[in-house]
Amino acid sequence: MFSLKFLRVVFSVLSTVLFITTVAVAQVPAPTPRTSPVRPDATKPPGQEQNPALPPGSQPQTSNPKAPPGTQQTSPVAPPATTSTPTTNPAAPTSTPAPTTVDQEPREPVIPQFQAQPMPPLPDMSRLGVTNTTIPLSLNDAIKRALENNNDIEIARDDVRIAETQLRALEGIFDPIFSITPQIDKRVIPVQNIFAGGGTSGSLSNTTLTLSPTVTKQFGRGGGNYQLTFSNSRTTTTATNSTLNPFYSSNLSLGVVQPLWRNRSIDNNRRQIRIQRKRIQQSDADFRLRTIDTITRVQQAYWELVFALRDQQNQLENLNLTRENLRNVDAQIAAGAKAPLERAEVQTELASRETALLTAVQNVSVAENNLKQLIFKERSSADWSAQITPSDSPSFNEAPVNLTDAMKDAQENRPELRRLRLEAEVNSIDLTFFKNQTKPQFDLEAVVATTGLAGTPAASLPAGISPNPTLVGGYSKTLENVFSFNTYNVTVGVAIQIPFKNKTAQANLAGAKIQQEQLLASMRSTEQTVEVDVRNAAQAVESSRRRVLSARQARVNAELQLEGEQRLYQVGRSTTFLLFQRQNALTNSRASELRAQTDYNKAIADLQRATATTLRANNVIVQTPSVP
Repeated sequence: MFSLKFLRVVFSVLSTVLFITTVAVAQVPAPTPRTSPVRPDATKPPGQEQNPALPPGSQPQTSNPKAPPGTQQTSPVAPPATTSTPTTNPAAPTSTPAPTTVDQEPREPVIPQFQAQPMPPLPDMSRLGVTNTTIPLSLNDAIKRALENNNDIEIARDDVRIAETQLRALEGIFDPIFSITPQIDKRVIPVQNIFAGGGTSGSLSNTTLTLSPTVTKQFGRGGGNYQLTFSNSRTTTTATNSTLNPFYSSNLSLGVVQPLWRNRSIDNNRRQIRIQRKRIQQSDADFRLRTIDTITRVQQAYWELVFALRDQQNQLENLNLTRENLRNVDAQIAAGAKAPLERAEVQTELASRETALLTAVQNVSVAENNLKQLIFKERSSADWSAQITPSDSPSFNEAPVNLTDAMKDAQENRPELRRLRLEAEVNSIDLTFFKNQTKPQFDLEAVVATTGLAGTPAASLPAGISPNPTLVGGYSKTLENVFSFNTYNVTVGVAIQIPFKNKTAQANLAGAKIQQEQLLASMRSTEQTVEVDVRNAAQAVESSRRRVLSARQARVNAELQLEGEQRLYQVGRSTTFLLFQRQNALTNSRASELRAQTDYNKAIADLQRATATTLRANNVIVQTPSVP
């Protein structure tokens, strides 16, 4: 009984407390939300602006312009024919609310009504100093023009010609030399001997006319030389003891000098000639190297121009696509389907693509000028003002590079290696010569001569005295006596020179041996350089080949993505920003593919240079200079 009463008391207390709490909460006034003025949305078409601060479904409804004044508007959520009635009591006195202070906020700018604007013109794509004249040019034509007109090629070609003339000058040492020195010698000398023929005058007068032709020649083999001399003289004298007056004297002699040890196998003249022959071959190697380098530069400049022109076309197509988007946006804004802000977004993208197009135009000028510099000879040529239009397209081969064959071609054909091999042969000639110069010198010398004499008997001869009949006659008699070999002389000897130390020859030989070691080191270094060059060039080709395949796949995917984005944009499920992103991605993919194709062809040209197969690959024949 006690517990039941206790529970009733507790229940009563709790009920009282709950009632008091409910009444206290109901008497607390709710906070009044502040309302902000409605702001128009510039991203919406005209007439569709809403207040973003209000929740969906609570936007203020515009009045019906056809309803008469004072007509109560129906609520959009109320059923038809249902009108809302005021809840206030009309009989209750109305109270004037106290004025309240409202925070003033800055008014939003009024967006002007859309007005159609003209389409901006295309940017000026003309280039300074370039007319509308075009020159169609293939890669083979560009290479041909470069080989004919390039100044560097002409300089290298003249180097070979100069080396050939220097060889002919050195070989002139073996040409026979004809020399003659006519002279008259008149001498009047005093004599004191009565037997000298001076007579009572005490003087003697002799007049001699000399004519002595000589032929001298160096031997091409053996290092010897010979000298053939034919001396002729006519002498008139006042000597009273002379049997013949005037008289003729002739002498025919042949002298030969032949080295037996030093200078027999090689001398300085033959050394210089042998070295010069190697220099001609080195000049030919330098000419081939310059030709290969020029052809490679022409190929790279040609493909750069192809890329620049295609990139310019790519940028122009991208710009035209933006202009078409601008036309569509203008039409949609005019129809009220898009906000005016869409035009600003398209114009921003249009300006960006115009900048890219102008940059591409500049790149075309740079690439074209680089190619013109290689194929035109004179800077005043009228072709500098013409536009070059390449007619060849970049090629592509999916087959990988054979590095083994490339290394073999480089070792056989590289002009640098050929030049070093020729330099080693020059060093071998020097070693042979300087080693020969350390030997003693033994030269065989021989002279064979025959003489003849004839003249007219002197008027002062005493009676009963006459000269030998074989000596009486004119110059023809003298020649007869010369070739009769009745009078002659033969001289044979050996000239010996033995140096005690011969420091000069030994020092030259030691220097040649040191140079030989340097050449071996240079050969090893150059072979390593060629190895690295070929490997890098082959890797560049392989990387470019893979880049072409990747860029091609990326371009195909970018085209599919743009096509899908355009379909979404047409049905209103995409934005202009996303559409531009897809267009730019496609443009970049096309540019990447063009760059990869260009780099592949440039890498092929560089690999041909590294393996020295440029001439063969481009059907260029370089004539080997004739070395006697």
